[in-house]
Formats: sequence, structure tokens, C-alpha cells
Amino acid sequence: SLAVLQALEDGLKKADADPSVKAVMICGENGKFSAGADIRGFSAPKRHGVALGPIVSLIESSEKPVVAAIEGVALGGGLEVALGCHYRVAHVKARMGLPEVTIGLLPGAEGTQRLPRLIGVPAALDMITTGKHIPATEALKLGLVDEIVEENTIEAAIRLANKV
Repeated sequence: SLAVLQALEDGLKKADADPSVKAVMICGENGKFSAGADIRGFSAPKRHGVALGPIVSLIESSEKPVVAAIEGVALGGGLEVALGCHYRVAHVKARMGLPEVTIGLLPGAEGTQRLPRLIGVPAALDMITTGKHIPATEALKLGLVDEIVEENTIEAAIRLANKV
């Protein structure tokens, strides 16, 4: 939603400007990182305000380490947000993917560029063109996530943020 995008932008800018902040952790709510954009908004008239692509670029360009705490799902734009983070910690039951292709769309927030850089072209093409969701264990093998945990993902992401 626009409110979530605005909150991400505001929070990142505030953290980057605050010298007491050493790292940033991004998490979802209610056990889900993000299922991505609401597709009902795709046919709505063009809105002014923040957009996902520039927010993901803002995350990626942060001088402070940004760690994603992925629980539940990171799909579509949600995975693109995680791809912009410098590090990703996922719960063992998390699933990730870019399912937009199943409704005739390509990922629109530079996921098609960031994913191949992270996991290589063959694996990225498979995810992008099929829309399949992969489990955290496969994501770790591919290099999509840096760590998987069975305990509290947010606490693990904070530990990683403190470490880096």
C-alpha cells in the first residue's frame, strides 16, 4: 500500500540521517514479510507519491546495513524489497517468489535485475519465468538468503545486523 511504502521511505531516511542508528532491520507484520502489491491497484488511475522501485533503490543505497527478516512469504514486491536489503534472514518455513508472471506481468521493481546478480541467471530465470515459490532451504542453497532460522526471525535479523 502507499502507506507502507511511505513508512518505509520515511523510516529509511530517518535511520540514515541518525548517527546513533548503526543498522536497519525490515520485517513484516503478523508472521508475513510481504505478499507484494495489491493487484487491484494495478488498474487504478496513476497515483502520485512513492513507488516501490525507488524505495528498493533507497534500501540498497543505504550506507547502513539493512537486514530483511523474512517470515511467512516474501512474494512479488515483497521479495523485491528483500532483494534491496544487504542481508536476508528467513524463517525455515518462509517461501519466496515472483508470481507476477502467472497473471501476465513481469516484476516491476527491478527484481529482474537484482535476483540474477544474487543467485545467477539460470536460477533467477526459472523463478522469474515460472512464478514458482521456493522454500527457505532452497533459497539458502541458491544464496537468496544469508541465514535460515527456526526461532524468532526478527531477533535473528537483529543479531545479524549487530554483527555486521
